[in-house]
Amino acid sequence: MSAISVFIDGFNVYHALDSDKQFRKYKWLNYAELAKCYVGGRDNLFKVTLFTAFTTWDNSKVARHRDYVQALKSAGVEIVMGKFKMKDKWCRNCKSYFRTPEEKLTDVNIAIELFAGAQAEEYDKAILITGDTDIIPAVNAVRRVYPKKQIGVVIPIGRKSEDLKHTCDFHFRMKEAQLARCQFPDEIQLPSGQKLTRPDTWR
Repeated sequence: MSAISVFIDGFNVYHALDSDKQFRKYKWLNYAELAKCYVGGRDNLFKVTLFTAFTTWDNSKVARHRDYVQALKSAGVEIVMGKFKMKDKWCRNCKSYFRTPEEKLTDVNIAIELFAGAQAEEYDKAILITGDTDIIPAVNAVRRVYPKKQIGVVIPIGRKSEDLKHTCDFHFRMKEAQLARCQFPDEIQLPSGQKLTRPDTWR
């Protein structure tokens, strides 16, 4: 029996779902259940952690996101928050700089938790749910220092990341049937009595 920890790059999955109209209805995703799709019957799912950040410049998105985070916490998912930082980028068309928000800390946070989990013997196998190749150095570092640990990856639906797949020990394909099966109910009542409802734009 192997202990397994799952590490999820929230925005990487979100953008994969949002970029294809047929997948947008799966945003109300229960990651605690989805993680079980990639764990064998004889293995033990130790921890599921989501890495995300609030888009603080859009109040409506923040409200939806906060509800979703609450839903995930109620399912036992641990949350590690990053942040957005304004960055100057060059526009080739208008030949000038413009300011745009850029997510920060997610890659670093995943790397730290991946390494800390290996050091603490929390897992025998780690599963990353991401298609971001920026995590490859962290994967290589953990495998070098803890060669008995195995690291796998689930590439978000509709995306490809051959370099990440080749770096990891094993990989899974995210399937639409899994996304459909692992949705939260449209309404969730928390122990506090608070009710969370699937956003209308996530249907």
